[in-house]
Amino acid sequence: MKMDVMNVRRLIPTAALAGAVALAATALTACSGAAGPTGGKDGKLDVMASFYPMQFLAERIGKDHVKVATLTKPGVEPHDLEITPKQTAQLGEADVVLYLRSLQPAVDKAVAQSGVKNVVDAATLTKLEVHGTSGHDHAGEEGEGAEGAADGHDHSHGEAGEDPHVWLDPVKYAEIAKGVGAALEKSDPDHAADYKKNTDELLAELGKLDTDFKDGLKNTASKTFITTHSAFGYLAERYGLDQEGISGVDPESEPSPAHMKELQGVAKKDNVTTVFFETLASDKTAKTLATDTGLKTDVLDPLEGLTDKSQGADYFEVMRSNLKNLQKALGDK
Repeated sequence: MKMDVMNVRRLIPTAALAGAVALAATALTACSGAAGPTGGKDGKLDVMASFYPMQFLAERIGKDHVKVATLTKPGVEPHDLEITPKQTAQLGEADVVLYLRSLQPAVDKAVAQSGVKNVVDAATLTKLEVHGTSGHDHAGEEGEGAEGAADGHDHSHGEAGEDPHVWLDPVKYAEIAKGVGAALEKSDPDHAADYKKNTDELLAELGKLDTDFKDGLKNTASKTFITTHSAFGYLAERYGLDQEGISGVDPESEPSPAHMKELQGVAKKDNVTTVFFETLASDKTAKTLATDTGLKTDVLDPLEGLTDKSQGADYFEVMRSNLKNLQKALGDK
């Protein structure tokens, strides 16, 4: 089945950010009603984050009041993470665990086994959607081109193949940030005012980032971009673009020859200039497609982790590098 590259779904307006506060109460499971200051000997709240986007929120919102560790070390592809018994034990000792259900099955299992009381699941703080390799909903489709069908791999996540890469949409990431802030306030009420202040500052920065993307991508010559890893469905929908993925939401899956040929046709039809790859996964397929079609390559970082190769030192710097690279690839009208 051929992709309809012009069929770009538009985002259903998300719930007001205020709703995330209520959702945070649900996400913070098995928490005692009289939560008081906890933490280690230094008096700080011990927070365990599953991977970088959760770590970033904890550090920016908690600041001096929290001690943050992460299960996914720099350079490790989060989808492939395996949890050791020691890490499961560390989860059980944490005051708060922040994770995103369905992104890392090993983490989901470890959290369930750890017995930790305060668990914040980011997937409950915003609405997850189903995205295919071409940026539109393939749910229920069959045949070549449907997610997982073209290459024989199952790329589904969560319920009904929900896409977990919500942090790449600044608006959805803001919803999660607000919920995380509310959860930290509840876990450590003595510092609730600081958590609230830090959350508000972060939300303002995310709002500015959303405006920068909206303004920077509204007048591009092309609306289609090709990337190795179909992680940018939320970003594409938010800003009126069409993501064409070489692989599905699993960056290690291998595309079929038929799918690669189809992408060559998409590139020609939509005046694509660039094939994007990322820092934590192989760039082999991107370079192969670029060579076959005479296109350039560049980085579009899904921000699942930072390394010394990342185009920025934190979430905001890398996202703005992504914006710059998209603008360069899509061109001006």
